[in-house]
Amino acid sequence: MATVLGRLLGLAFVVCFLTGLFSHFLQQPESWMRFPTSPAGLYAVTQGIHITAGIACFPLLLGKLWTVFPNLFQTPPVRSFLHLLERASIALFVGASLLEITIGLLNTYQWVPFPFFFKQTHFALAFVVIGSLVIHIAVQLPVIAEHWRKRGPDGKPLYGELEAYRATDGKDGDAVDTDVLPGGVTGRLMAYIDSAPRPEPSVSRRGFLATIAASTVALVVLTAGQSFALLDPFNLFGPRKRGVGPQGLPVNRTAEDAGVLSSAVAEDWVLTVRNGDTVREFSRADLAALPQVDVELPIACVEGWSQLARWRGVRMRDLADAVNAPAGSAFLLRSLEERGSFRINRMGPEYVRDERTVVALELNGETLHLEHGYPARMIAPARPGVTQTKWLSSLEVTV
Repeated sequence: MATVLGRLLGLAFVVCFLTGLFSHFLQQPESWMRFPTSPAGLYAVTQGIHITAGIACFPLLLGKLWTVFPNLFQTPPVRSFLHLLERASIALFVGASLLEITIGLLNTYQWVPFPFFFKQTHFALAFVVIGSLVIHIAVQLPVIAEHWRKRGPDGKPLYGELEAYRATDGKDGDAVDTDVLPGGVTGRLMAYIDSAPRPEPSVSRRGFLATIAASTVALVVLTAGQSFALLDPFNLFGPRKRGVGPQGLPVNRTAEDAGVLSSAVAEDWVLTVRNGDTVREFSRADLAALPQVDVELPIACVEGWSQLARWRGVRMRDLADAVNAPAGSAFLLRSLEERGSFRINRMGPEYVRDERTVVALELNGETLHLEHGYPARMIAPARPGVTQTKWLSSLEVTV
């Protein structure tokens, strides 16, 4: 049972780890990194999978802990150095895993009551979880291999003899044919036979698995609607609901939180575009007078929610050409925000030159709402929402 649940839990953690790395480096890229800009909804899918798989880890991890719970209090607690390594890796894995998925879930609701920075801690814990999982698998590999399948190499059920013995409590006097069992399993089988019969479990294995499966499916179906439109009608517990918010789009960071209630509506606002000594300033009227394009791009946030929207504005590459920026230039995007980790962020050349990357002035056919970044915001394909800078102040060419 532990192996069955372990397969699913291991897969969920690997998926979370890989999609989490992708999200991390999209938000904090190295200067040499380049990312795909198509499909436009790539990040919406990968981050939706990341959050959904993380939520699914709760019933899977708790189910596995329930399965192995008696072994956590075995006597003697340590029998050898290898056994010590095994138990230490389990303790580290369980503790780190529970903390990782718990703070991840709380962050999706934007509730961070813990006294540490979520992003850095979540990133570091991911390596602790995967590292301790690798150690745990390496130590337990022989046992996992024995229990990976229900049948042995000869096609016979591995536990048929044990189940027959349990059914009769060993009173039929027949010998148990241990030849059909691998050596390690045989040893455990004989240890079982030599001991007193175990009491019947209060829940059958089939019922236990059905409970885990039902819990996992329920959690996914009732929350994944924030990430995947198909499940939107069933989104009862997701932190964001499609179509709810100003101009029909949810908001994470408000203008009040960002401290831009006055600066964003100031009459003297201009967007400064700089390439060394070449500087151009555009008022909102100047931007509106430039050639406008319409694009359909999603807002996809690290908390897992996403929604497609219609944006209208000026292509980023046209503004780059206005200051003679070289074709391979990256840009630093600055916001009017007074504070925040993404007040300044980098946009790589793959986004700058993409025809769908736009300094947006309108959203869904209306003037951009203040909560969505008025007077101008950035929108680009396959980028996390936190890097789609709102309340733009300046664009500057960087190496």
